[in-house]
Amino acid sequence: MKLSLREQLTAAIFAGIISIFSQIIIPLGIVPLSLQTFIVGVTASLLGRKVGTWSVVVYFLLGLIGLPVFAGGSSGLAALLGPTGGYLIGFLFTPWAISSLIKLLGENYPGVITANLTGFLVTLAFGSLWLKFAADLTWTAAFSTGFIGFLVPEVIKAVASGWVSLLLIRHIPERFLSF
Repeated sequence: MKLSLREQLTAAIFAGIISIFSQIIIPLGIVPLSLQTFIVGVTASLLGRKVGTWSVVVYFLLGLIGLPVFAGGSSGLAALLGPTGGYLIGFLFTPWAISSLIKLLGENYPGVITANLTGFLVTLAFGSLWLKFAADLTWTAAFSTGFIGFLVPEVIKAVASGWVSLLLIRHIPERFLSF
């Protein structure tokens, strides 16, 4: 994937924004509730597949090299291999899913909210699957802890992410978002 300097800088800025929003958490047991999915949704909705996905890849790499950018200031391989590692891996696929659906459904409230909700479900699926093995849970416990328990917050974040994204798209000059 070839990115212009402008696209790379935009991705880096949004990786930093994702890092900041990741620190806003509510501890709920082994998997905290954070604003990571919200801001990943906004990033994907604003920047599209290529730059949005690259933003999350940069964020992911920053955490892997040891910068405290993951939820609650965690980082490194330990965070990836821990109970929340599946959600981090899911974030790598979420922007692609969101952006692809927005392209298909259009930049309107129902389309963007549906795309964000679908993208968030991708993250929850990866997280639940990983949680089953990382925390040595049964399938039922992993699904109820890592998926069902987060459905209502994710629906709220999908609606908020879609609304904020469309608000920004309509108020930011096109030259800043067109790639």
